[in-house]
Amino acid sequence: MAVEVIMPQMGESIFEGTVTKWLKKPGDKIERDEPLFEISTDKVDAEIPSPAAGVLKEIKVTEGQTVPIQTVVAVIDAAGTPAAGVSPAAAAPPAPGRAKTETPATPPAKAEAKPAASPAPAPAAPRPSAPPAAAPAAARGDGQRIHSSPLVRRLAKENSIDLATLTGTGAGGRISKKDILAAIAGGGAGAARAAAPPAGAQTGGPLENAVPRERIYFGSYQVQPMTTMRQKIAEHMVVSKRVSPHVYSIEEADMTRIALLRGRVKDEFEKRNEVKLTFMPFFLRACVQALRAFPTVNASADGANVVLHPEINIGIAVALDWGLIVPVVKNADEKNFLGLQRAINDLAERARTKKLKPEEVQESTFSVTNPGTYGGLMGLPVINQPNVAILGVGAIQKRPVVIDDAIAIRSMVYLTLSYDHRVVDGAIAHQFMGKVKASLEDWSEEVL
Repeated sequence: MAVEVIMPQMGESIFEGTVTKWLKKPGDKIERDEPLFEISTDKVDAEIPSPAAGVLKEIKVTEGQTVPIQTVVAVIDAAGTPAAGVSPAAAAPPAPGRAKTETPATPPAKAEAKPAASPAPAPAAPRPSAPPAAAPAAARGDGQRIHSSPLVRRLAKENSIDLATLTGTGAGGRISKKDILAAIAGGGAGAARAAAPPAGAQTGGPLENAVPRERIYFGSYQVQPMTTMRQKIAEHMVVSKRVSPHVYSIEEADMTRIALLRGRVKDEFEKRNEVKLTFMPFFLRACVQALRAFPTVNASADGANVVLHPEINIGIAVALDWGLIVPVVKNADEKNFLGLQRAINDLAERARTKKLKPEEVQESTFSVTNPGTYGGLMGLPVINQPNVAILGVGAIQKRPVVIDDAIAIRSMVYLTLSYDHRVVDGAIAHQFMGKVKASLEDWSEEVL
């Protein structure tokens, strides 16, 4: 019996995915739940398990190809398998209130589990008016349907762009997110019809070249196409710098007390809890105290509104061999010291093994990045949208400092706060940093 493998929906706001790597080739045997292929989306990179045991009969979507969710990407010959067309994500019910997606370019498998619908929770407090609803599916002058996702249609409506004027570069002429971003960046449909670049060169939208291309291609050169994750990072960073007016505050903190404490208890901590003791939970605990004291830093900007978040969800930047990802420690203010250390280690490990779930990289309210791990003295990080601030932690180094008119050797660290000046002013930023500094220097919490 043939089992169709489909592109799963890895999050409520995700409508397409890119197959980055096939872990099996046609003719290979595969077990149920064994990793079959890897995908990359706007939110996360992940390994997708096989929905059935059998032999991989056919691969329909090649590596590097982006397709809508529910597209059949492969077929497994699973003789004796009772069900076909099982989605890798079928076991998970849809999020409450999820909008119905359009019919995919390739129909999904016929037999698909129908999870029980769960009632939508009542909102805890009145919310600002929602963004404009997605525009209905458009049609060209000849009546031919325009294939696009709800996200693309919403962006087109918000930016007054007629989808009928665009030429889609996706499968079957589908208008992709890249196409609509190119149109927005170019002020209309013209950017989407721009001449194709040389093989391997990326352009369009936030990745548009800042200089004429003849100033880039000269002499002897090699072209290395950006990975999907690299492209997403580039898009997010350009958007963040364009949207948020970045301002920076720098503070220096004395980590001697914490360094001595960690050196004294780290072996016992690891033996007792089976987890290594790092410096990161100390910084997260200090951030939690400061975010409680200055809630404006734990916020997001929505046009003329400032959205204050009661939860403290801290994103932790994790460097990967192939890029960067920011998994989120949810409700960090509710966790004890050991809980923070476990959460940090768990998220980092699963980020490196592509085991993160989409919801684990969403809903951050503040972020922390640690270039000091790689010897960086300090850095000025780009804000992780939709946050309004991110803390950069430099290397902890012994330096001579003046204490009570005497020179002493202390373990010092530079802390940098990048913040969105639309929401956070310099006075608040420096008070926030002062609170972080005080929490670290006056540390009194037991860690065992």
